[in-house]
Amino acid sequence: DPLARSARLPGLAFRAVRDTLSRNEPVLIQVPRKGYVPTLACGNCRTPARCRHCNGPVGLPQSDQHQGGVPTCRWCGRPDTRFRCQACGSPKLRAVVLGAERTAEELGRAFPSTRIITSGGNRVVDHIDYRACIVVSTPGAEPAVHTGVDRYSGDTSRGAYGACLLLDTWALMGRQDLRATEDTLQKWAAAATLVHSHIHGGHVVVVADPSLAVVQSLIRWDMVGAAAAELASRREVRFPPAVHMAAIDGAAAALDSFVELAELPAHAEVLGPVDLPPGVTLPGEYDEARFGPPQRMLIRTP
Repeated sequence: DPLARSARLPGLAFRAVRDTLSRNEPVLIQVPRKGYVPTLACGNCRTPARCRHCNGPVGLPQSDQHQGGVPTCRWCGRPDTRFRCQACGSPKLRAVVLGAERTAEELGRAFPSTRIITSGGNRVVDHIDYRACIVVSTPGAEPAVHTGVDRYSGDTSRGAYGACLLLDTWALMGRQDLRATEDTLQKWAAAATLVHSHIHGGHVVVVADPSLAVVQSLIRWDMVGAAAAELASRREVRFPPAVHMAAIDGAAAALDSFVELAELPAHAEVLGPVDLPPGVTLPGEYDEARFGPPQRMLIRTP
């Protein structure tokens, strides 16, 4: 598809939605985030927008679903009406990933006569009827499809979606997490199992670079091969589950004392200490002015 690099909904995906709706079947669209525009970045250098008070991620609140909404920190809730990029100083902002509500709004304009349903966050839809509609859902919040209730047993018969689109896939794969690729494949596979089989006209469209190994694993439905490749790469760089790893958080002086007193075995490898990841705090009331910024130490053993 020549437009796939620039369009969020390439031609192949658009045709799959249109054809499925014409058969009076529901369409499932999986997006990685809820909200409207949950994450923003600098419009000039693409550096993620961070709060000047707590260094949290800046986004548009779900309530500001209109042009000109005030960027707000997702951690401390402070609005930032005079944003400046910490890297280049630019005041411009751009959306890094669009949430379920914004996606539903765009699809409502593309398919004006079709019912749009959103599911995710604190508003999860349990089930939908088997008829033409578009369901925009975050991973794990996909509604079941019901086709009717048996008049004798009262059991609800289970249907399936006619098509499924997996959008903004880079946001799932690009998470700073050891299990990002593994979790991405699991979320894609869970959505794909809700769709009719190919012989019954079902389509699953993944909008991603086909050269990526995780995309090929989905296309070939090779979960065993994906798990074996993931384990081999973890062994190569000595990451769990090929090794045991423990994280110890605390003041820098306390971490040094811990290493001296713990009597670690000879094969234990100590990594760090380093600063805590963004958003991670110590439990209780930690006096940073007295003990310094909290840090993290990793201990790795075979």
